[in-house]
Amino acid sequence: MTTTLMTYAGPGEPDALVTRTGGMPLGPVGAVWPCCATCGGPMQFLAQIILDGLGRPIVQGHTHAGHVMAIFMCQSDPGMGDEWSPTAGGNRALLFPSETLRPIPAPEPDDGEGVLRLGVVNAVSLVSSPSADYFSAREEWGNRSGNSLGHVLGQLGGQPEWLQADETPTCPTCSQPMNLVAQFEEGPDHATAMNFGGCGTAFAFACGPCTQAAFLWQC
Repeated sequence: MTTTLMTYAGPGEPDALVTRTGGMPLGPVGAVWPCCATCGGPMQFLAQIILDGLGRPIVQGHTHAGHVMAIFMCQSDPGMGDEWSPTAGGNRALLFPSETLRPIPAPEPDDGEGVLRLGVVNAVSLVSSPSADYFSAREEWGNRSGNSLGHVLGQLGGQPEWLQADETPTCPTCSQPMNLVAQFEEGPDHATAMNFGGCGTAFAFACGPCTQAAFLWQC
């Protein structure tokens, strides 16, 4: 069993149909930018992941994309809306069919970088590691490549490496445990990083057959 790492590949295109962090979310016509259940304000767009038709992350190319996952989290008043929870309404993970996607219109007023969007778009390179667990794979890659561990953006698929207890969510439709789509680090630059409580890690899950998704983080 191997681990597929997401590593930093420099600046990315803000509206590209690729796995990336930052930029603009893509969705079908009529898709609405989600708002926080606590404060009512629009959430910050964090990342986009390309999946196949069964809700699994695509690790080689994007020719058979079935869905796109868009991940949002409230940053209007960090720490006050239980943004870490998969059910409290402080974050959203949405699955969209990959056909006829376009940028989701940003709410008004659009602050640009900050509350609505990250300050940078990070392109992603995928690296296969022979290590079966994520943290070992990350260390192995850093030693082999000579790059900072901050350049590891996370992993695609595999098994979640929890910092605390196992919090694998169940699908609200079929009640089965969801599968890990991606595990995220905050990012290589503190000034433009995602906020997972300071050095935390986040987890995106999906139930492909039910087109349900969930997001949470631990620190």
